[in-house]
Amino acid sequence: MRSVFFDPGQMTARLELEAPEETPDGQGGASIVFASVASVWARIEPLSEVREERAGADVFTLTHRIWLRFRSDIRAGMRLRNGDRLFAIGIWRDPDETARYLCCLCEEEGR
Repeated sequence: MRSVFFDPGQMTARLELEAPEETPDGQGGASIVFASVASVWARIEPLSEVREERAGADVFTLTHRIWLRFRSDIRAGMRLRNGDRLFAIGIWRDPDETARYLCCLCEEEGR
């Protein structure tokens, strides 16, 4: 497999990696809160925006490719935070199978 050339100096965004945690709501159910797992340097690349009409309102979906150093603890349901901006991690992969970087495809959650 061909090695991915990537300049780590392009990782200029400081993001918080957050994992979902269930907390009891006192009525037999649970609510989801996100707890910070780590602070990571990343490169954010906007990919696309899609406009849809749902129930008579415009809904926009923004997708991003976010590069970060390899981590083995990324799981479904995690997200990345950059201040008020939230990026839900959809899928992630090690692009050249060398355990150097992860490429995460994310959707930016509405603000």
